[in-house]
Amino acid sequence: MVAPAGRGDWILCQVTSNPYHDPRANELENASFAMGSLRFISYARPGKLFTASLDLFSGQVGKLKTESFGRIIESVAAILRGGGSA
Repeated sequence: MVAPAGRGDWILCQVTSNPYHDPRANELENASFAMGSLRFISYARPGKLFTASLDLFSGQVGKLKTESFGRIIESVAAILRGGGSA
């Protein structure tokens, strides 16, 4: 979950176990989490954003450390500024 989008919707970033040779992918490992974890080393792909209603969520598997979340946010911002590598 990147940020609230209003009216119960959230902006989300795709997390996958495959980086798909995406140079902007941010690796997420157990050390990336302040609470919880994922089963595998995974990758947040800041170029793959979408929205969804909070009603569709079934639970929370973890919470990223501030530094890990900040790297993802900065990667998204770089794309929006036009400075993200393609």
